[in-house]
Amino acid sequence: MVQNTFIKAWKALPNFRGDSKLYTWIYRIATNESITFLKKKRKHLFQSIDEVSFALSAKIEGPYFDGDEIEKKLQKAILTLPTKQRLVFNMRYYEEIKYEQMSLILDTSVGALKASYHHAKNKIENYLKTN
Repeated sequence: MVQNTFIKAWKALPNFRGDSKLYTWIYRIATNESITFLKKKRKHLFQSIDEVSFALSAKIEGPYFDGDEIEKKLQKAILTLPTKQRLVFNMRYYEEIKYEQMSLILDTSVGALKASYHHAKNKIENYLKTN
């Protein structure tokens, strides 16, 4: 996916208008490339996103995850979120991307992104309280 991202960016570089930062432009290409990859893989494996989330959740308990118990719970809570909320939460919480940049990357309004983050945060809090 990374290679495809940079190939697409390289080929499209002459068309880069400079309306946004180069970082934002490449991030959007990478996000779209990742989403396309996951959609193709899902069709290929005939698994729903919920089944993939469940499988990832099970791997958190395995020997490959070295986070403490709280981090495990947080990761499981994140995996229960719908795809868009998960994406917005990860971009905001872990990568600290500003809503304005996310808006350009995801081609969504700032208000919608704030609402998605708020809903995601509430769902995660509820999950952590009940599990």
